[in-house]
This record gives sequence, structure tokens and C-alpha cells, in this order.
Amino acid sequence: QVQLVESGGGSVQAGGSLRLSCAASETVFAVNVMNWFRQAPGKARELVARISSYGKANYADSVEGRFTISRVNANNTVFLQMASLKPEDTGVYYCNFVRYGNRAFDYWGHGTQVTVSS
Repeated sequence: QVQLVESGGGSVQAGGSLRLSCAASETVFAVNVMNWFRQAPGKARELVARISSYGKANYADSVEGRFTISRVNANNTVFLQMASLKPEDTGVYYCNFVRYGNRAFDYWGHGTQVTVSS
């Protein structure tokens, strides 16, 4: 079973930066989309950013202009560079790898905590 492992979370003050990484434990066949989700206490999990296999990125309105998602297809790794962090960015961040169609899969990491203090 493929495992996704996130790293890079931590505690920062508002205005600070963090870089999250997510890597698969083994080679994953042709990931279509790599996503970053987050879940704040008492709230539903929400999509923060996603990137296609061609490098097209989309962001939630709340992080547009502050977060940057990138991926390295060769080693199945996705990154989330977070800048100008706000207290409302606090939550557990999860990476997610999805393949559609033939040999479809939907893998999730266990999450990494990000805490932003004011």
C-alpha cells in the first residue's frame, strides 16, 4: 500500500512562511492530480491547492497569491510554499494523490500540523 508522508509543518507567527513537502513511499504510476487539503478544528476539510500533471495550479481564494504549489513528477513529490501566513491558516494539512480512469487510485497522507499565532 502506497503511503504519502508529509513534512515541514510547525508553528510560526503571523506573516511567517513554511514549506510543506509530501512524498510517496514508493513509485506511483502516473499521478493525475496532486492536492493539498487542510482541516481546521471544528471545520470541514477544504481544498487549498491542486496541481495537474502538466503543472497547472489552482488555489482556494483564501490562499491565492500567498501559497505556491509545485511538484516533481520524477519522484512523486509535491510541495506547498506558504507565505504571509495568517492565524486562519492554522490546521492539519494533508496531501492527496489522485489518478482517474484506468488503474485509478486516491492516496492520502496522515497530515502535518500548521499553527499560526497572531
